[in-house]
Amino acid sequence: MKNWIQKTLVIAVALLTFGVISPNHVIWENLLDDKANQKSISSHNAQPTYAVEWSKEEPSTFIEDAIIQAKEQSLLKFGSRIGPIITNEFDEVIFPKIQEAIEMALFNMDNKTLKSLAISEKPSGDHSEKIFHIFDTTTKSDLIRFHVRTENRPQDGYFFNFHYHISSDQFAKHYKLGDIYWSKNMPPKWLS
Repeated sequence: MKNWIQKTLVIAVALLTFGVISPNHVIWENLLDDKANQKSISSHNAQPTYAVEWSKEEPSTFIEDAIIQAKEQSLLKFGSRIGPIITNEFDEVIFPKIQEAIEMALFNMDNKTLKSLAISEKPSGDHSEKIFHIFDTTTKSDLIRFHVRTENRPQDGYFFNFHYHISSDQFAKHYKLGDIYWSKNMPPKWLS
């Protein structure tokens, strides 16, 4: 019976604290322990000791957050019909290049400028190209635009052409990230 109560209590605390206090935590070592009941009063007056473990991780930067959001926006753009088919190739071939492009474009920016940047949160649907844009929130101007275009190549079929544009050349040039083959049949609309 005592074991059952202890297990229930451990599970309840783990759920209520979202796993912050785990079952192998110091609290559980003395809880409902037979030896704890037999200890003298003087041992209960002893000061408890706590171990604090500091994480050496630095807070995330905008570049790290942008890479995470880029992945989310890309998967959102693909939708449930295109996503499952091209996600593996996208993860292996295209996304590392997107990550590299973000890092290169934002690497030399100071912290103040990086703090004013944001990522657009709504990729365009139908047959539009936009996946996401990184823009300055103070001026509302885009710095880098990531797009995917559906191309019908005669005799070959449909391909998804991933590319980006940068503000330094007024978004005129396509910087190619890569292509993913779909099939000879027309792909569904984005976000579908």
